[in-house]
Amino acid sequence: MRLYGDPVLRRKANAVSDFAAPINVPGYAAASLKQVARSLLETMFEARGVGIAAPQVGLSQRLFVAVEYEDDEEENEGQDRPLRSKVLRDFVFVNPVMTVLNKKKDADLTEGCLSIPNIYEEGVKRNRAVRIDYFDLDGHPQSVEAEDYLARVFQHEMDHLSGVLFLDHLPASVTDEYRRELSALQRQAKANLKELEG
Repeated sequence: MRLYGDPVLRRKANAVSDFAAPINVPGYAAASLKQVARSLLETMFEARGVGIAAPQVGLSQRLFVAVEYEDDEEENEGQDRPLRSKVLRDFVFVNPVMTVLNKKKDADLTEGCLSIPNIYEEGVKRNRAVRIDYFDLDGHPQSVEAEDYLARVFQHEMDHLSGVLFLDHLPASVTDEYRRELSALQRQAKANLKELEG
């Protein structure tokens, strides 16, 4: 998992141009798009997350996965989700494009990020409903609409593909409150990169 401070989290991700070509994931052997998606889902479930984007594992590609749990409304990413929480459906989005369906903003839910562990904040304004047009793993165009919590998850992951983190949507004073924790994450991210390069 790439952590806050890793440059890949601030890059705009590239579109997947060849669905059949092997993908080079830094630090790992080349893998097919389907293998990368499966690995993303496994990583997300292991971390008890609700979504994860390719840049969060060091892959600057327009790809993210997400899941809808039966209890999404009461749970927050990375917090104590029951291990057997029922999965209603999971999603794999390749080259997603988002359209806002309801511009009314919601800022009430707590938001967190697997790349910024143990920091959760309310106040991130997200649109109430969105549509994601995307390609599935076979390269077929698809579309899905989402409201409220799931719409928030999709918007959070779409941000990752543009190099935006959820803290960027909050006042600078919030980031200042976590200066010590964020500095520690930056040091860890730097150490992780050094290990990958070594």
